[in-house]
Amino acid sequence: MELNLDSEVLKAYGYNKQNIKIAQIGTGLINRTYLLSTQAEAKQYILQNINTSVFKNPNAIADNLKKIADYLFKRYPDYLFIKSISTINGEEMALVNNEYWRMLPYIPNTVSLDVLSEPDQAYEAAKQFGKLCRLLNNFKASALEPTIPGFHDLAFRFDQFTSALNETSKELKAQAKYEIDNALEHKYILDYFKSYSHRADFPDRVIHHDTKISNVLLNSKTFEGICVIDLDTIMPGKFISDLGDMLRTYLCAFSENEIDLNKVKIRLSYFEATVKGYLSEMKNILTDTEKELILFSGRYIIYMQALRFLTDFLNGNRYYPINYPTQNLDRTKNQFKLLQEISANEKELQSIIDENL
Repeated sequence: MELNLDSEVLKAYGYNKQNIKIAQIGTGLINRTYLLSTQAEAKQYILQNINTSVFKNPNAIADNLKKIADYLFKRYPDYLFIKSISTINGEEMALVNNEYWRMLPYIPNTVSLDVLSEPDQAYEAAKQFGKLCRLLNNFKASALEPTIPGFHDLAFRFDQFTSALNETSKELKAQAKYEIDNALEHKYILDYFKSYSHRADFPDRVIHHDTKISNVLLNSKTFEGICVIDLDTIMPGKFISDLGDMLRTYLCAFSENEIDLNKVKIRLSYFEATVKGYLSEMKNILTDTEKELILFSGRYIIYMQALRFLTDFLNGNRYYPINYPTQNLDRTKNQFKLLQEISANEKELQSIIDENL
């Protein structure tokens, strides 16, 4: 397959198509990713194209990561933080034909999973995301620029939903009536969050914001956590973004694309592993308010994602890739079933949290 890679991109890093092998890798939906293998040095690198439709200001990503890398290098030099490799001109990214590219070191003997198969994997991933947040506890979050403004802002997502509801066709509104009613009934989640949002002990932290299992590298043999990857969305946020996204994506054996809602169940062993892994790093720095909102973090992110899928359906499926016309509506149903599972198991889930605090 002919790879769509401009030779000027390689030239920016001192390579060309004659002295390097190129293979497209990864399952991410946002950025194009390549594995580069140098023939003379026998080294490997990751090369990524930044999707400027999603990340409107790529320079904010580069600036954020440089600030964090400098901070961690000075205070925790042994921590593996994957920083961009500079171009031959000393720049953080290469700009070629109005496209932004960055090169990263390839970490050998590691694996990135698309699906969790053991609770221990959830533990290791949650521990790695918690560790990064802990190490950056004293870093001033306000020094970072949001790379996707409003990304996990539930009030913003609810406003988007209501706008779509007002503008959609009668046909789509009728088709999604049950899910629309469900979305409106669950607005209490947004109201509950607002009642906490101005508390002094509910701080903005440096948050990854995209903590799915594929965004952490594990040892390819032992599956021990090595480091966090895909750092484009690191920006100021609440702890609930990271933990909530883990709860949304780790607890069920099936993704949001599963249409058999009877399969959408919470795996208690994965919940316990995720909570234990995260709290093994974050327990001593979480505030009383944050500890109170641990289980709520799952509700917050699941509800937000349900709103986003439903909004996209009402807007005519403009954002999320679909394989059939009602897929975003089915994804919405899936997320509301997962939200229902949180409520159905609330007592046991809270008990697990309390045992680990």
